[in-house]
Amino acid sequence: MAELEGIYTIWLRENKRFLRYRSRILTSVVTPLLWLLIFGTGLGSAIRFGNMAGGYQAFIFPGIIAQTILFTSVFSGLSVIQDRQFGFLKEILVAPISRPSIVLGKAIGISTTALIQGIILLFLSFVVSVPMTIPILLESIGVIILIALGLSGMGLLIASFTDSMEGFNLIMSFIVMPIFLLSGALFPITGLPSWLQVAVYINPLTYGVDALRSIILHQSVLPLYVSVVVVAIFAVLMILISAFIFSKKEQSLM
Repeated sequence: MAELEGIYTIWLRENKRFLRYRSRILTSVVTPLLWLLIFGTGLGSAIRFGNMAGGYQAFIFPGIIAQTILFTSVFSGLSVIQDRQFGFLKEILVAPISRPSIVLGKAIGISTTALIQGIILLFLSFVVSVPMTIPILLESIGVIILIALGLSGMGLLIASFTDSMEGFNLIMSFIVMPIFLLSGALFPITGLPSWLQVAVYINPLTYGVDALRSIILHQSVLPLYVSVVVVAIFAVLMILISAFIFSKKEQSLM
């Protein structure tokens, strides 16, 4: 019971932190819209998707949702570094709650904030002429949760190895952008050079984007169940690995 209360408390703190900074909420909506309206319109004028209502903007819509989840989930790993610097993490570590529960609480909290942003974008699908129905919304939410859990676990894993904000930002620059650019969010992943296809298919976000595209646009490269299974396995592995590494690292610092 104490474990569940601890997980809930950490989850609640993560969400209060997100809701406290209204500028963060505004940015999480405005930035994806800029990608859709400016990048989508600019590049869409040169790239024609004649078989898709909404054209190129509609094509990148699932990818932009995945991008928002990626940036929110991974960069929220910064909270671990901040908690460590301000001494709050030490207070949590001496509480009657296991370290894996701390990681799980943070991962669920971060995933909830990413889910909120994803849902907001789903409701804005009319901007790019993409119809949104209740089944599409519910199925998309399920995939978003899996993607967010996996990426938040990855962010917490990286934060466990980093002692400063500067170091975390440096690592993220070499991880986040490649993950986004190689996910198929901005271009079709068929017909690519063999070396690029290898990089695309070992990228877990590729399967998340493909699953969202299958649900929202009814177009995908892989069967939906394959993409969902891969994303689910990635989420479980990241949570387990980050919980294990976090426990070892923080225990050595105590």
